[in-house]
Amino acid sequence: MMASLDYQWHLREVMATRGMYSTTDLRPLLAERGIDLSPSQVYRLVVERPERLSLKTLMALLDILGCSMEDLIEPVAARASGRKTATAGRADSAPAGPAAGLGDFRPKRARIVPTEE
Repeated sequence: MMASLDYQWHLREVMATRGMYSTTDLRPLLAERGIDLSPSQVYRLVVERPERLSLKTLMALLDILGCSMEDLIEPVAARASGRKTATAGRADSAPAGPAAGLGDFRPKRARIVPTEE
């Protein structure tokens, strides 16, 4: 019996380590490399786990972020489950914890102070 393999997609975390906290930061950098994606496609690429990904897009991401494939894609053993549930493919059913979010890579909170008139 073959072992089932799965993967974790770390684009959001890698972007955060590079100071890129918004998906709109990525779109013009992809366009410079000839990858024309709509804003919604870029958003889905960042926040969801892609099932199909063009190698040109992957190479552009590696070039933009200055990282290796091991930084973006982590192979993991698939979870054993008897049946798929209705929430199996949804992004909001992702595991909670440090791996699910951005961890310590958060932008600094802005301080708004009143101005005197």
